[in-house]
Amino acid sequence: MATGRIVIDLERCKGCDICREACPQEVIVLAEQLNSKGYRPALLVDPHHNCTGCALCAVVCPDGCITVYKDIPQKPSRPVREEALTHV
Repeated sequence: MATGRIVIDLERCKGCDICREACPQEVIVLAEQLNSKGYRPALLVDPHHNCTGCALCAVVCPDGCITVYKDIPQKPSRPVREEALTHV
C-alpha cells in the first residue's frame, strides 16, 4: 500500500480549512500559532502515517500551498541466479 505525505507552505497558507475538509484520512489540522500574515496555517499531523498521498488537499487548495509526495513500495527484485553471473 502506498503511503504519502504533504508539505504545506506555512507562509502562503491562509488557513481557509478547505484542505482539512477534503482530507479523507483526517490528518490535516489548523495550527494554533499564526504565520507572519496572521493566519492559522494548515498542518499535517500524521503520527501513524495514514496519509495516502491522494492529493485531494492539493487539488482543492486555492493558493497552491500543498505539495504531495507519494511513496510507492517497490516490488522485490528477482534474485539473480548464480549461474548467470558465471558466464562471461
